[in-house]
Amino acid sequence: MRLFALRGATTVDRNDAEAILAATEELMQEILARNEVGPDDVVSCVFTSTSDLNAAFPATAARKLGFESVPLLCAQEIDVPGALRSVIRVLMHYHAPDEHRVRHVYLKEARTLRTDLEAAQ
Repeated sequence: MRLFALRGATTVDRNDAEAILAATEELMQEILARNEVGPDDVVSCVFTSTSDLNAAFPATAARKLGFESVPLLCAQEIDVPGALRSVIRVLMHYHAPDEHRVRHVYLKEARTLRTDLEAAQ
């Protein structure tokens, strides 16, 4: 087993708690499924959101998916002029077998953030 890190992101269509939590849950479920890991494998997650999303903490969605014992942190993304808006990002650290292949996950409009990662789509 070794420690891996992966990135993921998604977009939200409106700034309300329900939309933020639903989008985060979808992102986290997709990350877990594509990487064949569960909350017990996860060491930590750092969530960021763009400044236009402040109605809920994305980490709340992870807690509902079984991440009760995992250290989670939320922060605000740098507000770069012209950057994609309404984005939730995650950086996840987890343990998996040495031969594991990381599968980054970019959903919805966030796919445009990392077109270089074909496997992320």
